[in-house]
Amino acid sequence: MAAAGWRDGSGQEKYRLMVVGGGGVGKSALTIQFIQVFFFLQSYFVTDYDPTIEDSYTKQCVIDDRAARLDILDTAGQEEFGAMREQYMRTGEGFLLVFSVTDRGSFEEIYKFQRQILRVKDRDEFPMILIGNKADLDHHRQITQEEGQQLARQLKVTYMEASAKIRLNVDEAFHELVRVIRKFQEQECPPSPEPTRKEKDKKGCHCVIF
Repeated sequence: MAAAGWRDGSGQEKYRLMVVGGGGVGKSALTIQFIQVFFFLQSYFVTDYDPTIEDSYTKQCVIDDRAARLDILDTAGQEEFGAMREQYMRTGEGFLLVFSVTDRGSFEEIYKFQRQILRVKDRDEFPMILIGNKADLDHHRQITQEEGQQLARQLKVTYMEASAKIRLNVDEAFHELVRVIRKFQEQECPPSPEPTRKEKDKKGCHCVIF
């Protein structure tokens, strides 16, 4: 099996994920909903907008029967933090590109974030998925599902609509990004072929001459 993610001493897979997007699109709400611990079976939703500079979280989970530790960085969307965000991008292994379906400006900003990631990584493609957040606010929608899907095709990424408030596709978004990373890493570092019987015999036979 290909080496997927960085493995710690226990052999557990570890992934560094980044949540990027414009200010006020719900990046922090999505992240907190994903990492939060249920209390009396109620999830926690952030209603007050407090611009994030940078917050980091860790969550242990099982994705497709494989245990993984996710280190998640929730980044600032404001332009003045662009240099700081670029520094964080250098260590990210996968990116959630988040916009709000109620804000066309945040949708158009996605191109900027995608280009910045590819420039920092010096790659033509890199593990990302596109998230249209606030899907519960259908009566305020400015971006249709078809527009989101069209942008995803242009960027060659998966598109999902989510809502932190009603916990729609929150876990699914982060889990899907891990799957994209695994696939990317397996293509980058394919597993070594199993040695043949003759090769095994040769490795096990040593001649020592005195």
